[in-house]
Amino acid sequence: MKASSGSAPAGDEYSRFLLDRIKQLEEVNYGLKGQLAQVEEGGRDYEAMRMQYEREVRKLRSELEKLRASPLIIGTVVEVIDNKRVLVKSSTGPKFVVNYSQFIDTKEVVPGAQVGMNQQSLAVVSVLPSAKDPAVYGMEVIESPDVGYEIIGGLNKQIEEIREVVELPLTKPKMFERIGVEPPKGVLLVGAPGTGKTLLAKSAANRTAATFIRVVGSELVQKYIGEGARMVRELFELAEEKAPSIVFIDEIDAIAARRLEDGTTGEREVQRTMMQLLAEIDGFDQRGDVRIIGATNRPDILDSALLRPGRFDRIIEIPKPEREGRKEIFQIHTAKMKLTKDVDVDILAGLTENATGADIKAISIEAGMLAVKWEKKAIAMEDFEQAIKKIMGDAHRVYTGPKVPGEMFA
Repeated sequence: MKASSGSAPAGDEYSRFLLDRIKQLEEVNYGLKGQLAQVEEGGRDYEAMRMQYEREVRKLRSELEKLRASPLIIGTVVEVIDNKRVLVKSSTGPKFVVNYSQFIDTKEVVPGAQVGMNQQSLAVVSVLPSAKDPAVYGMEVIESPDVGYEIIGGLNKQIEEIREVVELPLTKPKMFERIGVEPPKGVLLVGAPGTGKTLLAKSAANRTAATFIRVVGSELVQKYIGEGARMVRELFELAEEKAPSIVFIDEIDAIAARRLEDGTTGEREVQRTMMQLLAEIDGFDQRGDVRIIGATNRPDILDSALLRPGRFDRIIEIPKPEREGRKEIFQIHTAKMKLTKDVDVDILAGLTENATGADIKAISIEAGMLAVKWEKKAIAMEDFEQAIKKIMGDAHRVYTGPKVPGEMFA
């Protein structure tokens, strides 16, 4: 009886010991599972890092192979013989009949296309994009000129002429087809500086929604032989790509002056550029929706080859505005200005004899600046008088008397 009564407490202690041990083992097992999960996560990270490393190695090896590859010879396709062979003129001079890669699109292999050829076999391995001069693309006016005929005063006859030559062929080409008349290719605007030649060209582009490409003649004069002619050629290629388009060549006398026998290298290069311009304007192919506008204030020095019919079919003279024209220009430039009641544009037109449109615009701005300077609420007649003196010189008399036509000048 004593033995049995003494074993019960020992059994209870052993049971508690086993329970405690089981809890310890479960905690250890839980910890091991957490470590196993970390190891597995680390293994996945390692696998991802290994794959990324292999991709970087393959990329660098591919780049290294490209750098180690032999350079290609540049050539120009002269003729396509069949679907496997082409006649190519290399950059070194001679011509070769070579094969071309099956991975090249046959539509791209056309006469005149630039291609890259393997140095060993001379096989065509790629078709190169045509080189374009950034300076030529910079001549394109991206936004349509925000200029209309309504802001041009005193040139109604000239506006009508430029609409006939430039606007109608672009907006109503079917009329010319029905009549059977080939539209004019170009028009030359002749006039003193500031008479509105550039405004007329911009207005024509605005009315036709055509791409406006503006170039100054001096930009086509280049230092190296052949560069000016190349720019002219690419200029007209750009015009064809962006058709309908208007090519406006300002100060065309810079490259189209009368040819002289002075023998200098610079003069001969300018002549080469002009001959390329003549070929592009005249040409053998119809330019389609491309109109050409030239502008100059020195028509007396232009080469006769440029002025013959077939190149510039119409020459439009832009004169200095008459009195009514000057009045109209004053009304245009002062339309948004706040004027006093004594300002009379008819008198201002009489005071600005021989003034151009640019002069009148400058006078209007100067009169406004004087009113701002003296903190006036509106621009007065005396402000315009002072502006005329400043812009056009003291030789112009200023009206100070009553507004009577017979007493226009002081």
